[in-house]
Amino acid sequence: MKEIRVLLIDDQFLTRIALRSVFAGHPHIRIVGEGSDGEQGVELYRLLQPDVVVLDLRLPRLSGFDVIGILQKEPCPARIVVLSSYCGSEDIYRAMKAGAMSYLCKDASALELVNAIESVNRNVRYLQRLVRDRLSKRISAMELTPREAEILRCISQGFTNSEIANHLNVTTQTVRDHVSVVLDKMGARDRTQATIYALQRGMFHFDWPTD
Repeated sequence: MKEIRVLLIDDQFLTRIALRSVFAGHPHIRIVGEGSDGEQGVELYRLLQPDVVVLDLRLPRLSGFDVIGILQKEPCPARIVVLSSYCGSEDIYRAMKAGAMSYLCKDASALELVNAIESVNRNVRYLQRLVRDRLSKRISAMELTPREAEILRCISQGFTNSEIANHLNVTTQTVRDHVSVVLDKMGARDRTQATIYALQRGMFHFDWPTD
């Protein structure tokens, strides 16, 4: 079997060690480089021109979403397998829309990861079953407009309608109307449930800052 040259981009050292262990049992897959942040990952891709990139989304300096966008604009666009702890439907949708060819949650089996790399190397998309189900539901759901998404983020931060109105320079009634539409689209009975649903779907994240 022809060798597949793989670039790993993940800020977790232990994750990279685990992936090395996985690929040790598959000699046709060779790790040619490891990046620990988004900018380094882009530089290594340009230097090494790997066959496949295995990419985390939560990265310092440049997010995984940014990396996907950049690498799709290269003269030779990257074939990317996303391997992430972010498995909300919105994360999956954004990554695939940006140009990723495969998406796996970090609880995926070693066999699934190998299958994903082999498929993507043949220019064939590969989605974990859980990911496929969530993406299907995301595509079929009603999308929030940019203004509605902004209001949802304000809601998640505990803003009142008056505070949102001041922040967005609109009337309180306009905010009330938007909030009602947001709750309806999210299928939520109140603001708290809308925030929970948004976090579960990966529409935004509350991450601890990293050094």
